[in-house]
Amino acid sequence: RLRRYGFQFHPEVDDTTLVRQAKAGEEAALTELIRRHQGRVYQHALRLMGNVQDAEEVLQDTFLQVYRNLERFEERSRFSTWVYRIATNEALMRLRKASRKREVFLEDATAMDPWGDEVRDFARSPLDDVLDQEIAERLQEVLDELPEEYRAVFTMRDIDGLSNAEVADVLGISVPAVKSRLHRSRLHLRNRLSRIFRERKTSESGKRSS
Repeated sequence: RLRRYGFQFHPEVDDTTLVRQAKAGEEAALTELIRRHQGRVYQHALRLMGNVQDAEEVLQDTFLQVYRNLERFEERSRFSTWVYRIATNEALMRLRKASRKREVFLEDATAMDPWGDEVRDFARSPLDDVLDQEIAERLQEVLDELPEEYRAVFTMRDIDGLSNAEVADVLGISVPAVKSRLHRSRLHLRNRLSRIFRERKTSESGKRSS
C-alpha cells in the first residue's frame, strides 16, 4: 500500500502509481490525484471560461468524469494530459452551447506579420509586462476575444506550459495545427496588448503634463 504522511501521500509516489492504486479501489489514491491536479485544472478552466462560476462547474464535471472513467484510462498518455483533455472538452462544450462565439480576424501570419516565427513566446517571459491588476484583467479580456479552439491552444501552450505534442494530444489535432493556432493567437494578443500599453502610456504622459 502507498505510504501516507499526514493526509497527503509522499511526493515520491508518482501519478502512475496513484492511478493504478485508484483503479484497484484505493479511494485515498484518487483523492490525492484530485488534490494534485485540481488547482491547475481550475486555472485552465478559468482562463477558458472567463468567470469563476463556469470554471468551478467545469472543474467539478471534469473530476466527475475522471471518477466515472478512470477504469477506461489506458495510461498511454500522462494522467495530467488525460485530465486536461477532459477539462478542455468540458469547457469547449459549454462555450459552444452558450453560443459565445468570438469573431476575431486572425490574419495569415506569414503574409501579414513581419516578425515571422519570432512572435513572442509568452511561456518564456510569463506576464513580465502584466504587473498590475488592471492589465491582468485586460489580458483576460483579450483572451476572451479569441475563438475557443485558439484560446485553448494558447492557454495550454504558453500559460500552462504543455508541449506542442501534449496540446495536440489533448485536442486531437496535429502538431502543425497547434503551431498554426498558437502563432495566430500570439500575433493577436501581441497586437492587442501593444495597443493597450500604448494607450496607457499616452494616458499617463497626458496626466504628467497637465
